[in-house]
Amino acid sequence: MHVTRRTVLAGAAAAAALTALPAGQTAAAAGAAPAYRWRNAVVGGTGFVTGVLFHPAVRGLAYARTDIGGAYRWDDRAARWTPLTDHLGWDDWNLLGVEALAVDPAHPDRVYLALGAYAQSWAGNGAVLRSEDRGATWTRSDLTVKLGANENGRGMGERLLVDPRDSDTLWLGTRHDGLLKSTDRGATWAAANGFPGAPSASGQGVCLLVAVGRTLYAGWADSDGTTPNLYRTADGVTWEAVPGAPAGAAAKVPVRAAYDCHTRELYVTYADAPGPNGQSDGSVHKLAVARDTWTEVTPVSPGGADAFGYGGVAVDARRPGAVVVSTNNRWAAVDTLYRTTDGGRTWTSLKDSAVFDVSETPYLEWGADAPKFGWWIQAVGIDPYDSKHIVYGTGATLYGTRDLKHWAPQIRGLEEASVVQLVSPPVGEAHLLSGSRDIGVLYHERLTASPSRGMATNPVFGSATGLAQAAAKPSYVVRTGWGDHGNGAHSADGGRTWAPFEAQPALAKDAPGPIAVNADGSALLWSFVHWDGTRYPAHRSADNGATWTEIASFPKGATPVADPVDPAVFYAYDMDTGTVLASTDSGLTFTARATGLPSGDSQFKLVAAPGRTGDLWLSTKWNGLYRSTDGGASFAQVDSCWASYTLGFGKAAAGADYPAIYQVGSTEASTAVYRSDDGAKSWVRINDDAHQWGWTGEIIVGDPRVYGRVYLATNGRGIQYGEPV
Repeated sequence: MHVTRRTVLAGAAAAAALTALPAGQTAAAAGAAPAYRWRNAVVGGTGFVTGVLFHPAVRGLAYARTDIGGAYRWDDRAARWTPLTDHLGWDDWNLLGVEALAVDPAHPDRVYLALGAYAQSWAGNGAVLRSEDRGATWTRSDLTVKLGANENGRGMGERLLVDPRDSDTLWLGTRHDGLLKSTDRGATWAAANGFPGAPSASGQGVCLLVAVGRTLYAGWADSDGTTPNLYRTADGVTWEAVPGAPAGAAAKVPVRAAYDCHTRELYVTYADAPGPNGQSDGSVHKLAVARDTWTEVTPVSPGGADAFGYGGVAVDARRPGAVVVSTNNRWAAVDTLYRTTDGGRTWTSLKDSAVFDVSETPYLEWGADAPKFGWWIQAVGIDPYDSKHIVYGTGATLYGTRDLKHWAPQIRGLEEASVVQLVSPPVGEAHLLSGSRDIGVLYHERLTASPSRGMATNPVFGSATGLAQAAAKPSYVVRTGWGDHGNGAHSADGGRTWAPFEAQPALAKDAPGPIAVNADGSALLWSFVHWDGTRYPAHRSADNGATWTEIASFPKGATPVADPVDPAVFYAYDMDTGTVLASTDSGLTFTARATGLPSGDSQFKLVAAPGRTGDLWLSTKWNGLYRSTDGGASFAQVDSCWASYTLGFGKAAAGADYPAIYQVGSTEASTAVYRSDDGAKSWVRINDDAHQWGWTGEIIVGDPRVYGRVYLATNGRGIQYGEPV
């Protein structure tokens, strides 16, 4: 199964994040913040682990980076990862992408991160975080350039390096701005004079940095296959192209490099494209640095239908000549790790004898056509204190072995899902259903363990676009998304098991969008939105998805909202005109109600309060929060907050006559997570500065059975759930 990576926050509208009150507005003071405990609802991985780095001088110390989910430190005693960048907040959402990481071999407590997910004009500049206590606390230095941790080439590297001659000197390879240098441990940065690579607005630039003794090597990914792709400096000033470096399509882009200090050989993996997608050729070469002699040691040369590139490479610090490399983008024969113990003369595919145990993360077993060894393998590490402890990252997890045969996810604590749908049922075994990009829909019977049923099947969705439960019939649930064998499904047992809709509109194949089900489960409304934003007419079914009829009066691309009490009533918000529409005939026709509301943004969200008919709330980002108690005929602005990005409901506080309201919004200067127990008259902040998780504006829901418990969708840090302490 070819897995399509999520598209995240593309566009200027997604990048907007205000930090000050609009002129002329005042904020209602938030109440005293209650103590909350925040944890991940456990899934286990789910995202692209782009780099893993063992510390060469400290047993059991390692770091991992991800494309949109931040960085982590491995706790060997607890056998789990500790997140290191959850303190990055709303305004810094772009910094949850980690372009590169580095450790200082001479100072074990020092670690550095280069952050920045996107290099487009709408994204902010990158930053470097530096720590003297293994990431417990950080000092930040903002860059004047952009990085691209969630762009093509994000699995290459590492692009950040502590100089082998001087721990105060750091080097940072950028995609479009050449090579940067810091002489004060990352506090300030400037262009490295003399580096021969010419900065490019469209290229990959400096793609890797590696120390070879006291010499620094830099990979250059903008070669045309004939020009140099590897440079070096012995003094940090004068650079030269490495003589005799491999050329041609199979060695066009140096992906990763690792140095065997025992044999004095530098191993470099190559591909014809930066990856992780789009590679069709590749090779592996080693350089005897004392003689400047290159030798090709490619395990298997790509060819014909077996097209792929090479990705990760790691050397065994305890055994000279022992090296592991990974294939990448190999869909025909499936990716693998190759291992050699004789310097590349012979290789063994570790996949051929691999025994996998994914019982801790059952979502990895989502179909017979799923790659068993994983895909997008560009991060590989060998424990310098244990030759048989190898880990490698994939597009969904991090696998590890202790005996070169038995493999299992080594992923506890590392959660990277980009979550787009949440439902907390009022009854039943599961307190949570979720829908994410890349891993579809999950049924969380426990919050502290990966869902035992794994990804929802029949059909399998690569990414979810809709998830809805009938308010008066919670056993009935529907879901939509990008699937291989149909893009819509229904469940009669609260989401435990699924069956595909008997039929689906033609639009569902290329533009599956959000779906709603009315209160008694008798009518479905399915909206259609292509991944490029093109919107199409919604369709209705009154026979559980057997037949569908176009609803011409429904605004194209809008998210349908069901009234939680009256099965005859649906609502929709037209973002183009700022109009709320309603249907009183179970979705057959829609007519306009309130007009003149904020418009022009597809991320404005209309939600209905549970247990009440006609009680609607509209979050319009920095335009504020609006409420209607007459079914959308009129709206009044709520003056207790000045920005609202997403809003949901949970069990009411003791003695309260209205459900608890949760929102991501702003009551003062900062964007945070808030709860109101008095119908939005006042709010208390329930997250803190250590728990912010970047962009959190997709969806938030409270638990209808547990007062104070709230579930928050993040864009890269999975599902966070908070409970009062």
